[in-house]
Amino acid sequence: MSRLHVVSGKGGTGKTTVAAALALALATEGRRTLLVEVEGRQGIAQLFETEALPYEERKIAVGPGTDGASPWGAPRTESAGESSRGGGRRSGGEVHALAIDAERALLDYLQMFYKLGSAGRALKKLGAIDFATTIAPGLRDVLLTGKACEAVRRKDKSGKFVYDAVVMDAPPTGRITRFLNVNDEVAGLAKIGPIHNQAQAVMRVLKSPETAVHLVTLLEEMPVQETADGVAELRAAGIPVGGVVINMTRPALLDNGALDSAARGARTGVAKALSEAGLGGARRGGLADRLIDPLLEQAREHAERVELERAEHAELTAIGLPTYELELLPEGVDLAGLYRLARDLRKQGPI
Repeated sequence: MSRLHVVSGKGGTGKTTVAAALALALATEGRRTLLVEVEGRQGIAQLFETEALPYEERKIAVGPGTDGASPWGAPRTESAGESSRGGGRRSGGEVHALAIDAERALLDYLQMFYKLGSAGRALKKLGAIDFATTIAPGLRDVLLTGKACEAVRRKDKSGKFVYDAVVMDAPPTGRITRFLNVNDEVAGLAKIGPIHNQAQAVMRVLKSPETAVHLVTLLEEMPVQETADGVAELRAAGIPVGGVVINMTRPALLDNGALDSAARGARTGVAKALSEAGLGGARRGGLADRLIDPLLEQAREHAERVELERAEHAELTAIGLPTYELELLPEGVDLAGLYRLARDLRKQGPI
């Protein structure tokens, strides 16, 4: 079975970006990765600067080679069956993507277990699909997770797994445990039969050692608290937790001594330093003197931010999971930025 990486995080932490960067990082040395979206936002297509993803697996990018080189630009999209595997592998692997649609997944499910064929399409026209997933919300999660788990288990004609890794851009941390714990969700719907068996098969994948749920956070109080709560809930449900990705980190601009001085609002030597830098005389009321207060205010704010981030970092370390850090990209995240983040993930060791 290939490895399943589930990526979750509080809204606004950049979990889709991290999921995309992780898929690229895993697509190295000829490996093939499937990046799965389950929320219908087409966030993956936007990040890879390609057209909206259909309900089929499409190749959207080539992973970095073993030398760390990044093949800029996404290739044309192609179905998963079009590319070759085996002895002719390139140094860089492939990233395929799939936007899972619950309605289409249910039609696949009905065809797989009940051979409905055209009758399934008729059910869609009658609105039965929406009705089924509305009265049984747990069924929607079974369908979404089931499609991803099927990709994890799928093999080609030679008996090899089609994908080396599957990365799921999952719902936010607040509902990730309920989303993944589909066996409990459908327990009241079916005690036996295909739905029950499907949920059992999904849970065997989700609770296996080959699955890991990674939580994305920022060094802010609410995301860190939600991350800690999410880890506790996942552990209680018996779902394997992988690591914590601290996203959008910013470097400290001052050393510890300067931070301490800024926190105390020290003025000693500041006017002289400004004067020596050519910003007017150091006398009271001069240009250098007038610049001190605004600069010290900014320095105090910076020192407070650094102190808060260090405290939040300590909270995350106390959880006892591997942590990975990705820097804030001031210019925003484009395709080149994704490859940069993927390279940074690879440098920090296996995830």
